[in-house]
Amino acid sequence: MTNTVDTDKRRFLTNATTVVGSIGAIAVTIPFISSLSPSAKARAAGAPVEVDISKLEVGQLLTIEWRGKPVFVFRRSEESLSALANLKTELRDPHSEELSQQPSYCKNDLRSIRQDLMVLVGICTHLGCAPTYRPELAPEDLGPDWQGGFFCPCHGSTFDLAGRVYQSVPAPTNLVVPPHYFINDNKLLIGTEKMEAA
Repeated sequence: MTNTVDTDKRRFLTNATTVVGSIGAIAVTIPFISSLSPSAKARAAGAPVEVDISKLEVGQLLTIEWRGKPVFVFRRSEESLSALANLKTELRDPHSEELSQQPSYCKNDLRSIRQDLMVLVGICTHLGCAPTYRPELAPEDLGPDWQGGFFCPCHGSTFDLAGRVYQSVPAPTNLVVPPHYFINDNKLLIGTEKMEAA
């Protein structure tokens, strides 16, 4: 009996064990890594939402869900657009200086791409309640100076029809304008900005 070591056989067994072990490690790692990526439901929840605005009448409000949040889409009247210019002294941020509250293309007095159509996230910036759409002029409960807008029933914050917050209310900032663009005159895409042609 000899005590010689077969180095070729040992090298083969070492390499074979390494390969089998590596394959096993990869087989275990792939499901773990794939579990870290968002599910199809999660990806769909953050996906842009297309809205048909062809039948939206003046004063009418549509509520769309995007990323689990209500988004208000409504058509403003000429009368309400004229009233917006007269409210600047009553508003906390009339010129939308807080840049995080709207995309740069909506940093204007109307906070919109089109004058007649407004798109807002329907969550009060105070404590996250859903404000109520109150487009009527001078209702009894909101007073003779009310020009239409949003009233938060939780703590009384008020916003105009551009989503700008009034002074002396609990909400610190304007309602958020989500990223959006108009595909055409009758369709709106909420949740993304228009991609420039390459």
